[in-house]
Amino acid sequence: MSLGQIIDGKAHALRLRADIAQAVIAAQAAGARAPALAVVLVGEDPASQVYVRNKIAACHEAGIISIEHRRDATLSQAELLALVAELNRDRQVDGILVQLPLPPHIDSAAVISAIAPDKDVDGFHPVNAGRLATGLDGFVPCTPLGCLRLLEATLGDISGAEAIVIGRSNIVGRPMASLLIGASATVTVAHSRSRDLPELTRRADIVVAAVGRPEMVRGHWLKPGCTVIDVGINRVAKESGTGTRLVGDVAFAEAADVAAHITPVPGGVGPMTIACLLENTLKAASRA
Repeated sequence: MSLGQIIDGKAHALRLRADIAQAVIAAQAAGARAPALAVVLVGEDPASQVYVRNKIAACHEAGIISIEHRRDATLSQAELLALVAELNRDRQVDGILVQLPLPPHIDSAAVISAIAPDKDVDGFHPVNAGRLATGLDGFVPCTPLGCLRLLEATLGDISGAEAIVIGRSNIVGRPMASLLIGASATVTVAHSRSRDLPELTRRADIVVAAVGRPEMVRGHWLKPGCTVIDVGINRVAKESGTGTRLVGDVAFAEAADVAAHITPVPGGVGPMTIACLLENTLKAASRA
Protein backbone atom coordinates (compact mmCIF):
# COMPACT_ATOMS: atom_id res chain seq x y z
CA MET A 1 0.00 0.00 0.00
CA SER A 2 1.93 2.99 -1.24
CA LEU A 3 -0.49 5.90 -1.36
CA GLY A 4 -3.77 5.57 0.49
CA GLN A 5 -4.13 7.24 3.89
CA ILE A 6 -6.50 5.34 6.17
CA ILE A 7 -9.55 7.30 7.34
CA ASP A 8 -9.88 6.23 10.98
CA GLY A 9 -13.62 6.02 11.57
CA LYS A 10 -13.11 4.85 15.15
CA ALA A 11 -11.13 7.96 16.07
CA HIS A 12 -13.62 10.31 14.42
CA ALA A 13 -16.52 8.52 16.12
CA LEU A 14 -14.88 8.72 19.54
CA ARG A 15 -14.47 12.48 19.19
CA LEU A 16 -18.10 12.91 18.12
CA ARG A 17 -19.32 10.70 20.97
CA ALA A 18 -17.26 12.72 23.47
CA ASP A 19 -18.81 15.95 22.13
CA ILE A 20 -22.31 14.44 22.48
CA ALA A 21 -21.61 13.34 26.07
CA GLN A 22 -20.50 16.87 26.93
CA ALA A 23 -23.63 18.32 25.33
CA VAL A 24 -25.81 15.95 27.36
CA ILE A 25 -24.05 17.02 30.57
CA ALA A 26 -24.50 20.70 29.66
CA ALA A 27 -28.20 20.22 28.88
CA GLN A 28 -28.81 18.47 32.20
CA ALA A 29 -26.93 21.23 34.05
CA ALA A 30 -29.36 23.67 32.44
CA GLY A 31 -32.32 21.69 33.77
CA ALA A 32 -33.13 19.34 30.90
CA ARG A 33 -33.63 15.61 31.42
CA ALA A 34 -31.32 13.07 29.80
CA PRO A 35 -32.25 12.14 26.22
CA ALA A 36 -34.01 8.79 25.91
CA LEU A 37 -33.88 6.31 23.03
CA ALA A 38 -36.33 3.41 22.74
CA VAL A 39 -34.81 0.41 20.94
CA VAL A 40 -37.15 -2.27 19.60
CA LEU A 41 -35.70 -5.68 18.66
CA VAL A 42 -37.99 -8.35 17.23
CA GLY A 43 -36.63 -11.89 16.97
CA GLU A 44 -33.21 -13.44 17.52
CA ASP A 45 -31.19 -12.36 14.47
CA PRO A 46 -27.54 -12.64 15.66
CA ALA A 47 -26.27 -9.59 13.74
CA SER A 48 -29.17 -7.46 15.00
CA GLN A 49 -28.44 -8.52 18.57
CA VAL A 50 -24.83 -7.36 18.20
CA TYR A 51 -25.88 -4.05 16.65
CA VAL A 52 -28.42 -3.38 19.39
CA ARG A 53 -25.94 -4.27 22.12
CA ASN A 54 -23.37 -1.86 20.65
CA LYS A 55 -25.94 0.93 20.29
CA ILE A 56 -27.13 0.54 23.87
CA ALA A 57 -23.55 0.55 25.21
CA ALA A 58 -22.82 3.73 23.24
CA CYS A 59 -25.97 5.37 24.66
CA HIS A 60 -24.89 4.62 28.23
CA GLU A 61 -21.41 6.06 27.62
CA ALA A 62 -22.94 9.29 26.29
CA GLY A 63 -25.42 9.68 29.15
CA ILE A 64 -28.40 8.80 26.94
CA ILE A 65 -31.08 6.58 28.47
CA SER A 66 -31.81 3.45 26.43
CA ILE A 67 -35.14 1.67 26.84
CA GLU A 68 -35.12 -1.86 25.40
CA HIS A 69 -38.19 -3.57 24.01
CA ARG A 70 -37.32 -7.15 23.04
CA ARG A 71 -40.06 -9.22 21.43
CA ASP A 72 -40.25 -12.76 20.04
CA ALA A 73 -40.17 -13.31 16.28
CA THR A 74 -43.82 -14.42 16.55
CA LEU A 75 -44.90 -10.85 17.36
CA SER A 76 -47.64 -9.77 14.97
CA GLN A 77 -47.46 -6.65 12.86
CA ALA A 78 -50.48 -5.24 14.70
CA GLU A 79 -48.73 -5.75 18.06
CA LEU A 80 -45.57 -4.05 16.80
CA LEU A 81 -47.54 -1.10 15.43
CA ALA A 82 -49.32 -0.80 18.79
CA LEU A 83 -45.93 -0.67 20.56
CA VAL A 84 -44.71 2.03 18.16
CA ALA A 85 -47.90 4.05 18.77
CA GLU A 86 -47.33 3.78 22.52
CA LEU A 87 -43.75 5.03 22.17
CA ASN A 88 -44.92 7.89 19.94
CA ARG A 89 -47.21 9.06 22.75
CA ASP A 90 -44.62 8.68 25.50
CA ARG A 91 -43.19 12.11 26.27
CA GLN A 92 -40.23 10.53 28.06
CA VAL A 93 -39.07 8.95 24.78
CA ASP A 94 -37.19 11.22 22.37
CA GLY A 95 -36.12 8.72 19.71
CA ILE A 96 -37.45 5.40 18.44
CA LEU A 97 -35.29 2.83 16.71
CA VAL A 98 -36.84 -0.34 15.32
CA GLN A 99 -33.94 -2.63 14.45
CA LEU A 100 -34.02 -4.01 10.91
CA PRO A 101 -34.46 -6.53 9.41
CA LEU A 102 -37.85 -7.48 10.83
CA PRO A 103 -39.32 -11.00 10.52
CA PRO A 104 -40.71 -11.65 7.02
CA HIS A 105 -44.37 -11.51 8.10
CA ILE A 106 -43.97 -7.85 9.15
CA ASP A 107 -44.06 -5.02 6.59
CA SER A 108 -40.98 -2.94 7.44
CA ALA A 109 -42.21 0.05 5.41
CA ALA A 110 -45.47 0.14 7.38
CA VAL A 111 -43.59 0.08 10.69
CA ILE A 112 -41.14 2.80 9.63
CA SER A 113 -44.02 4.99 8.44
CA ALA A 114 -45.75 4.52 11.81
CA ILE A 115 -42.88 6.12 13.74
CA ALA A 116 -43.48 9.80 14.51
CA PRO A 117 -41.18 11.75 12.14
CA ASP A 118 -39.81 13.83 15.04
CA LYS A 119 -38.78 10.62 16.85
CA ASP A 120 -37.40 8.91 13.73
CA VAL A 121 -33.72 8.99 14.72
CA ASP A 122 -32.89 6.42 12.01
CA GLY A 123 -34.06 8.97 9.42
CA PHE A 124 -36.04 6.40 7.39
CA HIS A 125 -39.54 7.89 7.63
CA PRO A 126 -40.87 9.16 4.27
CA VAL A 127 -41.29 12.63 5.77
CA ASN A 128 -37.61 12.80 6.75
CA ALA A 129 -36.59 11.32 3.39
CA GLY A 130 -38.58 14.07 1.70
CA ARG A 131 -37.06 16.75 3.90
CA LEU A 132 -33.58 15.58 2.99
CA ALA A 133 -34.37 15.33 -0.73
CA THR A 134 -35.74 18.89 -0.78
CA GLY A 135 -32.98 20.41 1.35
CA LEU A 136 -35.06 20.91 4.50
CA ASP A 137 -33.98 20.16 8.05
CA GLY A 138 -34.87 16.70 9.34
CA PHE A 139 -33.33 13.49 10.56
CA VAL A 140 -30.73 12.06 8.19
CA PRO A 141 -30.01 8.29 8.09
CA CYS A 142 -27.03 7.61 10.32
CA THR A 143 -24.74 5.78 7.89
CA PRO A 144 -24.75 8.38 5.08
CA LEU A 145 -24.51 11.17 7.68
CA GLY A 146 -21.43 9.44 9.09
CA CYS A 147 -19.97 9.14 5.58
CA LEU A 148 -20.43 12.87 4.99
CA ARG A 149 -18.76 13.69 8.32
CA LEU A 150 -15.75 11.57 7.36
CA LEU A 151 -15.53 13.25 3.95
CA GLU A 152 -15.71 16.74 5.44
CA ALA A 153 -13.16 15.90 8.13
CA THR A 154 -10.78 14.47 5.51
CA LEU A 155 -11.26 16.88 2.59
CA GLY A 156 -12.82 20.00 4.08
CA ASP A 157 -15.01 21.72 1.49
CA ILE A 158 -16.24 19.18 -1.10
CA SER A 159 -18.17 21.64 -3.26
CA GLY A 160 -17.46 21.10 -6.94
CA ALA A 161 -15.99 17.64 -6.40
CA GLU A 162 -17.21 14.89 -8.70
CA ALA A 163 -18.73 12.08 -6.63
CA ILE A 164 -20.20 8.69 -7.42
CA VAL A 165 -22.49 6.73 -5.12
CA ILE A 166 -22.60 3.05 -6.05
CA GLY A 167 -25.90 1.76 -4.69
CA ARG A 168 -29.37 3.29 -4.55
CA SER A 169 -30.97 1.92 -1.38
CA ASN A 170 -33.23 4.12 0.74
CA ILE A 171 -30.95 3.45 3.72
CA VAL A 172 -27.62 4.57 2.20
CA GLY A 173 -27.45 5.27 -1.54
CA ARG A 174 -30.28 7.73 -2.08
CA PRO A 175 -29.76 9.77 1.11
CA MET A 176 -26.01 9.81 0.48
CA ALA A 177 -26.60 11.32 -2.94
CA SER A 178 -28.88 13.96 -1.42
CA LEU A 179 -26.26 14.86 1.19
CA LEU A 180 -23.56 15.20 -1.45
CA ILE A 181 -25.83 17.37 -3.60
CA GLY A 182 -26.50 19.50 -0.51
CA ALA A 183 -22.73 19.89 -0.12
CA SER A 184 -22.56 21.12 -3.76
CA ALA A 185 -20.77 18.09 -5.16
CA THR A 186 -21.52 16.88 -8.69
CA VAL A 187 -23.16 13.51 -8.09
CA THR A 188 -23.65 10.33 -10.12
CA VAL A 189 -25.77 7.52 -8.66
CA ALA A 190 -24.77 4.16 -10.12
CA HIS A 191 -26.25 0.70 -9.61
CA SER A 192 -26.36 -2.84 -10.99
CA ARG A 193 -27.80 -1.68 -14.32
CA SER A 194 -25.36 1.17 -14.89
CA ARG A 195 -23.43 0.86 -18.13
CA ASP A 196 -19.62 0.79 -17.90
CA LEU A 197 -19.47 1.20 -14.13
CA PRO A 198 -15.66 1.18 -14.04
CA GLU A 199 -15.50 4.15 -16.40
CA LEU A 200 -18.13 6.07 -14.41
CA THR A 201 -16.18 5.40 -11.23
CA ARG A 202 -12.87 6.41 -12.77
CA ARG A 203 -14.14 10.00 -13.22
CA ALA A 204 -14.92 10.50 -9.53
CA ASP A 205 -12.95 12.43 -6.92
CA ILE A 206 -15.14 10.79 -4.26
CA VAL A 207 -16.34 7.17 -4.40
CA VAL A 208 -18.99 5.94 -1.95
CA ALA A 209 -19.48 2.18 -2.33
CA ALA A 210 -22.74 0.88 -0.85
CA VAL A 211 -23.77 -1.94 -3.16
CA GLY A 212 -23.46 -4.97 -0.87
CA ARG A 213 -21.11 -7.03 -3.07
CA PRO A 214 -17.78 -8.15 -1.61
CA GLU A 215 -14.79 -6.32 -3.11
CA MET A 216 -16.68 -5.40 -6.26
CA VAL A 217 -14.93 -2.05 -6.77
CA ARG A 218 -11.41 -2.76 -8.02
CA GLY A 219 -8.32 -0.62 -7.83
CA HIS A 220 -8.16 -0.04 -11.59
CA TRP A 221 -11.66 1.47 -11.46
CA LEU A 222 -10.39 4.41 -9.41
CA LYS A 223 -9.04 7.82 -10.29
CA PRO A 224 -5.57 8.30 -8.76
CA GLY A 225 -5.79 10.47 -5.66
CA CYS A 226 -9.50 9.96 -5.08
CA THR A 227 -11.20 9.43 -1.70
CA VAL A 228 -13.00 6.14 -1.10
CA ILE A 229 -15.74 5.61 1.47
CA ASP A 230 -16.55 1.90 1.75
CA VAL A 231 -19.94 1.27 3.35
CA GLY A 232 -20.01 -2.46 2.62
CA ILE A 233 -19.87 -5.08 5.36
CA ASN A 234 -19.64 -8.55 3.82
CA ARG A 235 -18.66 -11.79 5.50
CA VAL A 236 -16.58 -14.07 3.24
CA ALA A 237 -14.57 -17.25 3.74
CA LYS A 238 -10.98 -16.82 4.84
CA GLU A 239 -8.42 -17.41 2.09
CA SER A 240 -6.62 -19.96 4.27
CA GLY A 241 -7.96 -22.08 7.09
CA THR A 242 -11.54 -22.10 8.30
CA GLY A 243 -13.89 -19.34 9.35
CA THR A 244 -14.83 -16.01 7.82
CA ARG A 245 -13.57 -12.46 7.61
CA LEU A 246 -15.19 -9.08 6.99
CA VAL A 247 -14.55 -7.22 3.76
CA GLY A 248 -16.08 -4.15 2.19
CA ASP A 249 -17.51 -3.47 -1.25
CA VAL A 250 -14.05 -2.24 -2.34
CA ALA A 251 -10.96 -4.40 -2.94
CA PHE A 252 -9.06 -2.64 -0.17
CA ALA A 253 -5.42 -3.49 -0.96
CA GLU A 254 -5.84 -2.59 -4.65
CA ALA A 255 -7.76 0.61 -3.90
CA ALA A 256 -5.30 1.78 -1.26
CA ASP A 257 -2.56 1.80 -3.92
CA VAL A 258 -4.57 4.29 -5.99
CA ALA A 259 -6.69 6.37 -3.62
CA ALA A 260 -5.37 9.22 -1.49
CA HIS A 261 -7.78 8.39 1.35
CA ILE A 262 -9.79 5.25 2.10
CA THR A 263 -11.94 3.83 4.91
CA PRO A 264 -11.12 0.34 6.18
CA VAL A 265 -13.63 -2.44 6.87
CA PRO A 266 -14.13 -2.82 9.76
CA GLY A 267 -13.24 0.41 11.56
CA GLY A 268 -14.33 2.95 8.97
CA VAL A 269 -17.97 3.87 8.47
CA GLY A 270 -19.44 1.51 11.09
CA PRO A 271 -18.39 3.41 14.23
CA MET A 272 -19.68 6.67 12.71
CA THR A 273 -23.12 5.14 12.18
CA ILE A 274 -23.56 4.62 15.92
CA ALA A 275 -22.12 8.05 16.77
CA CYS A 276 -24.58 9.72 14.38
CA LEU A 277 -27.46 7.79 15.97
CA LEU A 278 -26.51 9.35 19.29
CA GLU A 279 -26.31 12.75 17.62
CA ASN A 280 -29.80 12.32 16.14
CA THR A 281 -31.15 11.28 19.55
CA LEU A 282 -29.66 14.38 21.15
CA LYS A 283 -31.18 16.47 18.36
CA ALA A 284 -34.60 14.90 18.98
CA ALA A 285 -34.36 15.63 22.70
CA SER A 286 -33.32 19.23 22.05
CA ARG A 287 -36.35 19.72 19.77
CA ALA A 288 -38.68 18.15 22.34
